[in-house]
Amino acid sequence: MASLEQLKALVEPVVEDHGFELVRVALIEGPTLTLQIMLEDPATGQMKVDDCARVSRKISALLDEADPIESEYMLEVSSPGIDRPLTRLKDYDRWAGHLAKLELADTVALNGADRKRFQGPLLGTAGDDIRIEVEGIGEVRLPFAGIRTAKLLLTDRLIAETGTLLSEEGADDIEEEADEESSNETRN
Repeated sequence: MASLEQLKALVEPVVEDHGFELVRVALIEGPTLTLQIMLEDPATGQMKVDDCARVSRKISALLDEADPIESEYMLEVSSPGIDRPLTRLKDYDRWAGHLAKLELADTVALNGADRKRFQGPLLGTAGDDIRIEVEGIGEVRLPFAGIRTAKLLLTDRLIAETGTLLSEEGADDIEEEADEESSNETRN
């Protein structure tokens, strides 16, 4: 089976050809393996439903041809959403000032205690370090390479600054199309 980096290298050109940026590629274990591909419009940080569907069809055709995953899987192409994962160094600068939750792969010693989970307002980056304000401690710098997971926390301010929720125009057409092609969603 292809690695996440190989899958990213495979799908990223398709995403970029459509004018979007790849946010995350993940394989999620469950009853059925899911290949999750998150993308965004670099101008807005969001995606419209019809854009996701259009890119999904192109990626699906590419994956059918390349066959990088040996077992059955579901393809999910989506927007990162408002409380998005933070996967790229630039995400921490773009969302500076907003609350985030970060978890490191390994613990770090901080004020006499070992910690791996942090929450607070993002302060941007300094080189390859993430800066976050932690209550009772102040500014903490964490190595970007050491972050296991990170995401924005949903707040009224975040909702207000990301604008109104995306239009669902065309969603009914996409749902009907998905129902008709449901047998094509699971890949071998």
